[in-house]
Amino acid sequence: MKNELLAVKEKFRNLSEYSKQLNRWILKSIGVWPVSSSATRTEKIVSQILVVICWCFSLFTIIPNLLRIILEKENAYRKLKTLGPLSHWFVGGYNYAVLLLRKDDIRYCIKHVKTDWTIITRPENQLVMLKHAKLGRYVASLSAGFLQGGVFCYCIVAGSTKEIIEIGNETISKHALPCPVYKIPVDTNLTHTIIFIIQFLSGFVASSSATAAFSLAITFSSHAVGQLNVMTVWINEFVNRPRGWNKNDCINRISVIVEHHLRILSLIARIERTMTTTCFMEILKCMVGMCLPGYYVLVEWPNVNVQNAVVYIMILVSMISNIFLVCYIGETITEKCKKIGDIIYTTKWYQLPEKDILNLIMIISRSGVEVKITAGKLINTSVYTFGNVVKTVFTYLNMLRQTTIM
Repeated sequence: MKNELLAVKEKFRNLSEYSKQLNRWILKSIGVWPVSSSATRTEKIVSQILVVICWCFSLFTIIPNLLRIILEKENAYRKLKTLGPLSHWFVGGYNYAVLLLRKDDIRYCIKHVKTDWTIITRPENQLVMLKHAKLGRYVASLSAGFLQGGVFCYCIVAGSTKEIIEIGNETISKHALPCPVYKIPVDTNLTHTIIFIIQFLSGFVASSSATAAFSLAITFSSHAVGQLNVMTVWINEFVNRPRGWNKNDCINRISVIVEHHLRILSLIARIERTMTTTCFMEILKCMVGMCLPGYYVLVEWPNVNVQNAVVYIMILVSMISNIFLVCYIGETITEKCKKIGDIIYTTKWYQLPEKDILNLIMIISRSGVEVKITAGKLINTSVYTFGNVVKTVFTYLNMLRQTTIM
């Protein structure tokens, strides 16, 4: 076990770097990673330039696409097919803005995680934390692969599909764009290629924004759960301590437990503050994003358009997995925080001195206050919420099918 800790330290310099490495890669690519006070002037300038470039790419894609939906005279299916990509790009821009506005909260959580790895030095406790850090990295990588893979495949398939375009009295065949645009010149291959590349890059920005939000939520939540498990170990050691312990040591031990419990609750409060608006928009986006791809599959499958149908199924699976992750994280944190009181109650607390019993009762009382991760302060993220979202999506899908598919 100690060899595992040493191997991670040698490879990543320190254990906190192991838990935050994936987040730093994703956030730095879009200029959202909080710049430290020790950063060079060049690093700060590059971060600002990346932000400007990402916003330009996103707006260049969203505005023409929105104008097409509003101004172009098309049938209902064509408008719905344009609405699907627009919802992803629009929510991606929203998530990007939230990440920029919440940089201070992100910096606080990163510093909090780094401090926890510093103050907890016992190898057995660090192994518990490392276990949850590994789980967080694995789940965050899986989520990033689903998100980026779905959008990447959609852009490639859309770019390889040909469509007929009328320019004046001429009719030409061009490769389709991931996000159809409104009356932007596409009469040359060069112009068309430039628009496609910009839309592809803006798709990367939109997906990276969602990926960054999810990876941060997963990493910080996994760390919080790991800290709660470490606290559980400390509680059992305190209750089952030998009778020969010095009284002052016992007082210091219960103070450490209480202070650490408050640190964990402080981290969870920051996670909720950072992610609540993003979770709300992701739930709304997933309700649209799960409904429309399902609708596209129903339309494309009878026409034996297997290529498009497979891409839509991938996007649908990505949406379902991500909304499930958001809801599962919220429920896990709520249950783990509540379980602290249950664990204390199941120990042999009744054999302790009265003062120690009173201290433990205070922890039980605080654990009885429900800790929640909410979406927009309106919806509690839980598996029950996930079930309601899926039922709502199928209701909307059935309404679309009956009103548009003849």
